[in-house]
Amino acid sequence: MLERRSPSSHDDLVDHLVRSTALPRGEAARVVLDVLAYFDETTEEFVRRRHRELQAGGATNPRIFERIAAELPHRAVAPPKLSLRQLRRIVYG
Repeated sequence: MLERRSPSSHDDLVDHLVRSTALPRGEAARVVLDVLAYFDETTEEFVRRRHRELQAGGATNPRIFERIAAELPHRAVAPPKLSLRQLRRIVYG
């Protein structure tokens, strides 16, 4: 199951979207959560979803799997969980 982050943990991004677009704050927060959920998708979930989408569009399995294989290297990867010490070392060296 996808972990839903609190919109307040991304206030800076929501503020940026409100300033740079015509989106009201609530809709900007929803967009941020939708994008984060999209990138939280596991590899397995991505492959299954893309297969369904491409199949619904009429593509055949050989083309579907070639396309998915080409798309996978361009997926965003979540960083590993970092301890507080690791975070401090990133900032202070």
